[in-house]
Amino acid sequence: MNYRHIFHAGNICDVVKHAVLTLVLRHLRVKDKGFAVLDTHAGIGLYDLADPRALKTGEADAGINRLLASAPLPALKDYYTILRKLNPLWNGIGTENFRTYPGSPLIGFHLLRDQDRLMACELHPEDFEALRVLSPHDKRMQIHHRDGFEAMGAFLPPPEKRGLVLIDPPYEEPDEFDRLVKRVQAAHKVWPTGIYMLWYPIKNRPAIWQFHEALAATGIGKILCAEFIYEQEGRADKLVGSGLILINPPWKLDEELTALFPALHNAMHTNYAGSIVKWLVE
Repeated sequence: MNYRHIFHAGNICDVVKHAVLTLVLRHLRVKDKGFAVLDTHAGIGLYDLADPRALKTGEADAGINRLLASAPLPALKDYYTILRKLNPLWNGIGTENFRTYPGSPLIGFHLLRDQDRLMACELHPEDFEALRVLSPHDKRMQIHHRDGFEAMGAFLPPPEKRGLVLIDPPYEEPDEFDRLVKRVQAAHKVWPTGIYMLWYPIKNRPAIWQFHEALAATGIGKILCAEFIYEQEGRADKLVGSGLILINPPWKLDEELTALFPALHNAMHTNYAGSIVKWLVE
């Protein structure tokens, strides 16, 4: 309940997570039938990079600002389009007049079609109110002031039958990995065909190994791991990258990420260019 994403908006981990999110949603858009998106930890949806809290950390400088200063990556066409929509004074080149960075619910919303729907959950009272104010007043987007893990039990399976669950908790609790595995296993039992995208920080590698082993032991099939590492791993208290677990990933997404991650490293000029795309359960 204490985590505030404004300090980290637009950082390297945001760029990677949202780039992959646009690719997953692009795959869902291929079929005409509608899909549902459940964003369990939505945040406020839209972040002002000129906010003093964002400027205090300056994390966007190493993330989105470096990406925009580089040549556009063709695979991220949808991502760039959304950034243009939310920054009307920005000409799409460089960072001049680029000020507003979207969170996952706004990225998801801008990739919805008329037949699609997004449910965004936020438990923090102030962040929920900001999300309510900043989100488009559109029937396709539903805002809920509730615990995202509890919402998984309430909203799954969705009537649309197709869709994505994005799970991005703040990892403030020491048992967050264990809780995550239990919640995902329970959700998968009631909606085994849904796509699940789980974000996690890369700090304590032994804890991540245990997390991966626990996921593999659930009996869930098709679990893809994609990690983007921008600093050499050392101390367990320092963030050096982020990982994504994708359950039931779209066809050939593993190949797309294998090509995308090195390109992102080059575009953001990361200090270290480590990436892992592998199947935990194939």
